[in-house]
Amino acid sequence: MQWINKLERKFGKYAIKNLIVYILGAYAIGYVLYFMDSLGIAPGIYSILAMDPEAICHGQVWRLVTWVCTVPQSPSLFLIFMFMFYFWIGRTLENVWGTFRYNLFIFMGLIMMTIAPMLIYLITGLIGGFDQAISLSSSTYYLNLTSFLAFAAIFPDQQVYFMFLIPVKMKWLAILDGVLLGWNVIQYIMLAVAAQSPATTVFAISGAVSILLSVANFLVFFLATRNYQKYSPKEVKRKRNYKKQVKASTAGHGGARHYCAICGRTELTNPELQFRFCSKCKGNLEYCSDHIFTHEHKK
Repeated sequence: MQWINKLERKFGKYAIKNLIVYILGAYAIGYVLYFMDSLGIAPGIYSILAMDPEAICHGQVWRLVTWVCTVPQSPSLFLIFMFMFYFWIGRTLENVWGTFRYNLFIFMGLIMMTIAPMLIYLITGLIGGFDQAISLSSSTYYLNLTSFLAFAAIFPDQQVYFMFLIPVKMKWLAILDGVLLGWNVIQYIMLAVAAQSPATTVFAISGAVSILLSVANFLVFFLATRNYQKYSPKEVKRKRNYKKQVKASTAGHGGARHYCAICGRTELTNPELQFRFCSKCKGNLEYCSDHIFTHEHKK
């Protein structure tokens, strides 16, 4: 999609490299505070991280950010493997999409899942007692799940070991997760219809909205990156090396982007000239139109 390309050209330089490392770091902080709270070392410290619209409206604005540290799932023996799996998926998506697009995917999901509970809380008229139900639905769990779906959409035949024993292709796990997500939405809708209290209704609606927003975020990027081959790790590396070479040549020749390795002329000193790289010369050397066909190739 053109709008993503335009955003990348304008804001690409602000993209955070290795974003998944910072996300996992936030999870690690969340797990530490979770254990400190559970063991009584610092009672209540974990609860102040959660998305709580009522508390935010009363000044606890840090929750708009700190809810990202809330753990995506309960601690277990497989915690270290969960971190390794998420790291693998995050790094792969960043290599395939590029740093900016992966940043956009993550931050769009986080922003939508931050705005949704706030809107639901405000729409219901700031009625006390609903904030906890909404907070329970503001979790990074579904964002992580849609990252998995994005990976499976790009590499459907990638084989992993389910439960560390059973070899299975990613596409089958993605289909299973898609079915489970759909069933969760249906359950939330059924709960909202049968609810006996407004609080239960809001809880069900916020849960369904969280899932639908995450899936919508995945669908947007899936449709926008169907030509993902142009963002393969090899292509991303090539673009990165090219940018470094352009930057280096610009810094060394008075701000010029093009420089002839024979005569030293640039597009600034001689704007009438055309410049081309020679594919047969070692070192990505560039020549002006007077020397591109007459120079001796550098081996």
